[in-house]
Amino acid sequence: MEWYWLALLSALLSALAAILQKKVLFEISALRFSLIVSLFVAVFSTFLINNQTFTFFSIPSFIVLIFKSILNASAFLCIMIALKNLDLSRTLPLLATSPMIIAILAYIFLGESLTNLEISGMFLIVAGTYVLELKSNEKILQPLKIYIESKFHKIILLALLLMSVSSVLDKLLLTNFKLPPVTFLILQNYMFLIIFFIFWKIYCKKSGKENLFSGLPRNVIILIIVIAIVTIGYRWLQFESTKIAPVGLVISIKRLSVLFAVLIGAKIFKEENYFRKVVATLLIVAGALMIY
Repeated sequence: MEWYWLALLSALLSALAAILQKKVLFEISALRFSLIVSLFVAVFSTFLINNQTFTFFSIPSFIVLIFKSILNASAFLCIMIALKNLDLSRTLPLLATSPMIIAILAYIFLGESLTNLEISGMFLIVAGTYVLELKSNEKILQPLKIYIESKFHKIILLALLLMSVSSVLDKLLLTNFKLPPVTFLILQNYMFLIIFFIFWKIYCKKSGKENLFSGLPRNVIILIIVIAIVTIGYRWLQFESTKIAPVGLVISIKRLSVLFAVLIGAKIFKEENYFRKVVATLLIVAGALMIY
C-alpha cells in the first residue's frame, strides 16, 4: 500500500481515538486514563510479537527509544489534560500548529531558511488560531492573552514542543537505526506503560489514592479497550508510512485527523460556534500542509 494511504488511515483512526478519548475523559482523570489505556495497549501489543520482532534490536536504538518514549508519553499526558479541560475543537487544532513551531525552531537554531510558502502557511496558522480563540464581543488582543493566562494552553504548547522532538526521533529510529515498525510499536507501548505507571505511583504517593479500576463503569472500560485497539492501529500505520516517506509529509497528512475530529467530534459534543471553529481548523490545517 502507498505511504499516503497508510498516513490517511492513521489520521482517520487518530480522529476516532480523539473523539472516544474526550468521551472517556468526562468520567476519569487524564493520568488514570493514560495508564489504563497504556495497560491495554501493552497487553494487545503482545499478540504482535513473533520470532523476528527483536532481530534488529540494539542498545543504542534502545537508549534513543527510552528518551523518545519519555517525551512522547509526557506529550500524550499533556494532551489528555488539555482535552479533558478544554473543548475538543479548541485543543486539537492547536496541536496542528506544530509544523510552524518546528519551522521556527529550525530557522532560529539551525539557520534553515523559510520559503514564501512556509511563511504564508504560518500566517494561515496564526489566523486560524486567532479565529479559534476569539469570542464574541472580546477585545482584539484577547486571544493573545489566553496563552499567557490559561494554564491549559501552556500545557498544549509544552505538548507541541515534546511532540516536535519526538517526531524527529521517530525518523531516526526507523531509518538510521533500521528499527522495524512493529518492533518500534511494541517496545514503545511497553515503555509507555512503565512511564505512566511511574507517573501514577508518584501521584498516589501525594494523593493517597491507589486503586486504578475502582468505581469505573463497565461502559468506560469497554471504550478504553476500543481506544487501545484503535491506538495500536494508528501508531502502527504512522510508523509504516514514516519508514517509507519523509516524516514531514507523513505528519502533514496525519494532521488531517484534527479536521476529521473537529468536524465530527464538535457536533457530537454539541460545542458552541461550530462553523467558526471548523473554519479556524481548516485555516490551521491548510497552513500546516503549506509548511510541509
